[in-house]
Amino acid sequence: MKTALLIIDVQQGLCEGVHQAFESAEVIKRINQVSARARAAGIPVIFIQHESQPGYLEFGTREWQLAEGLHSEATDMRIRKTTPDSFLRTDLEATLKAHGISDLIICGMHTEFCVDTTTRRALALGYPVTLVEDAHTTEGNRYLTPVQVIQHHNATLTNISSFGPRVTAVAAEALQIAA
Repeated sequence: MKTALLIIDVQQGLCEGVHQAFESAEVIKRINQVSARARAAGIPVIFIQHESQPGYLEFGTREWQLAEGLHSEATDMRIRKTTPDSFLRTDLEATLKAHGISDLIICGMHTEFCVDTTTRRALALGYPVTLVEDAHTTEGNRYLTPVQVIQHHNATLTNISSFGPRVTAVAAEALQIAA
């Protein structure tokens, strides 16, 4: 079993302003803890960055950059995407195969969009997923608070069994990462 850590869309434009993700600074601290342990264990760290139309997460803009406070290393990989699915029209799957990856750890933003879609696609492709239950976040919506969205997805994703591989939700502090 070889694992990779996917850090999805933790970008400056999602951590500030009217659409700031819930507790983004705290989530970034937990992601930094997880990524430091992953690097220490020799686990590949892959940052996935969403890019969109001009004016919102446009490639190369300040908002598109990794969020302030999010730690990255020169050895970390980066993948650009244009849909909520980190696998669709990207080289993520080829990158995972090239590194012999069989399992994924997932965290990031936004829970109900890119984290959810990428997790489901990973399951469909045969990758068991460890979802860092307190290291993904969202801004919520007019029906659900951010906490409700996060709790709902932690419960829902861990109850999907039809793909074969499963999702396990683990808090950042309790996550065991071994080489």
